Amino acid sequence: VRSVKIITMKTAILATLVASAAAFAPAKQGQASSALALTSPYEGELGVISPTGFFDPLGLSAKIDQDTFDKYRLAELKHGRVAQLAILGYLVAEISRFPGELAFGLKFADIPNGVKAIDAVPAVGWAQIFLAVGLVEANGTFGDFEQGELNLPSEVLERRKLCELQHGRIAMLGFAELVRHDLYDGGDKLLQGLPFLY
Repeated sequence: VRSVKIITMKTAILATLVASAAAFAPAKQGQASSALALTSPYEGELGVISPTGFFDPLGLSAKIDQDTFDKYRLAELKHGRVAQLAILGYLVAEISRFPGELAFGLKFADIPNGVKAIDAVPAVGWAQIFLAVGLVEANGTFGDFEQGELNLPSEVLERRKLCELQHGRIAMLGFAELVRHDLYDGGDKLLQGLPFLY
């Protein structure tokens, strides 16, 4: 097992070195700005930024209309927001717990962190979670609040929308790494190397 980890680590280091060396290769003149040189009517949409440019390796946006693209973008935004909350939940549960009980005889403090919590939560708890999420999805909104409406100049609003997209994208990657770490590296502490938290 140890030799497999060493080989995997050496392979990862080699791939990183090759990728970083490719960054210094001279760029071809007249090359398309797209990451994979694909053409799409949505290459000018919000979220297309350097260094990847327009990133659609499967060509999902090649033959869709604007409404479908908007649905995809909304799904990306929702998944990004959920991933941000999931990372926050992972980290908060690592250092603090709610007082009280999740169910009769089951304290919040007794629920393990991370992926192990899936088996510890009773079926009624999962039913409540799915019901709440389903109601929000069916209603389409969590509420229509006047307070908090953004009244910003268009360029500032555009920049903030881009930041939200980027934060959601990095949160999705970060959450995937937290789950990978939890499943394969394990251990009793998720945040290794930060003794001041424990």
